[in-house]
Amino acid sequence: MGVRREARELALQALYQLDMSGDEDTARSLALFWSHFRGRDDAQRFAHELVEGVCAERERLDALIRECAEHWRLPRLSRVDLNLLRLATFELLAREEIPTSVSINEAVEIARRFGGEDSAAFVNGVLDAIATLLGAKAKEKPGGAE
Repeated sequence: MGVRREARELALQALYQLDMSGDEDTARSLALFWSHFRGRDDAQRFAHELVEGVCAERERLDALIRECAEHWRLPRLSRVDLNLLRLATFELLAREEIPTSVSINEAVEIARRFGGEDSAAFVNGVLDAIATLLGAKAKEKPGGAE
């Protein structure tokens, strides 16, 4: 598994933990979470950046997801799908060096691994709508890879 995939999966797990614990002390919860993982420093560094970014931009991310997840209210979404959407939407917004197609494809693959039966298709559809809304697909260079 590549470093960035490992980091994305770790970030998803951290965000899920925060969401499920309901602990108001985010810093304490995250410190506890990170203390349980030993891995490549570069993967943890990227995971930290993603988690911090999602936490900082959560309201904006949720507004975009809400707008593009037609007929779905955020509380009805599975926690895995919602946090994966937050993670990938943050990448689309803040990580311009990562091609849009890479962010979406990575999220879809992670949804296959951690989500439910329909998660991959749902995540793909919502992220495609978000990328279109943001104009991210139009900015992408053909043949871009991570």
